[in-house]
Amino acid sequence: MKRFILLLIVPFLLLGFLSSGVDDLLKVNVSINPKRLRRGQEGKVVLKFTVKEGIRVSSQPSFTIELEPSDELIFPKNFFSASDLEIEIKEEDGKEYLDLKEPIEIPFSVNMDAKRGNHTIRGKIKYFACSQEEGWCLKYASKFSSAFFTSARIFQKKK
Repeated sequence: MKRFILLLIVPFLLLGFLSSGVDDLLKVNVSINPKRLRRGQEGKVVLKFTVKEGIRVSSQPSFTIELEPSDELIFPKNFFSASDLEIEIKEEDGKEYLDLKEPIEIPFSVNMDAKRGNHTIRGKIKYFACSQEEGWCLKYASKFSSAFFTSARIFQKKK
């Protein structure tokens, strides 16, 4: 009976051990600009990336940013590819990778029916992280979220 329990526990421990370093491959810092929003106002979700030393984010097969639907914010679409966001592609040793040194900005507008109060935007980034040195690539997804506040007031554009 003890062996059976041990056999059930060991795979979960190994999975936890192996995946613990994966989260460090691509760190995402997300902010909403501006942080306080009014109905009808335009803003941007700003994503800043930190890529672990020796790791490259492959341009192929895919790099996508998916946003969960929001009642308060209106995006041009719910997912964006590297080409949609015009992320620069660099080449090293005959292999292409994404240059994620510059922040990525995704525009939005605030719904005219947005509820007043604190809200959170959530999403995930799907990517392939590769190590040239160790010769491996790993498909992975990093989740992100950021808080923002909407006012009941309507944004007045300056003339």
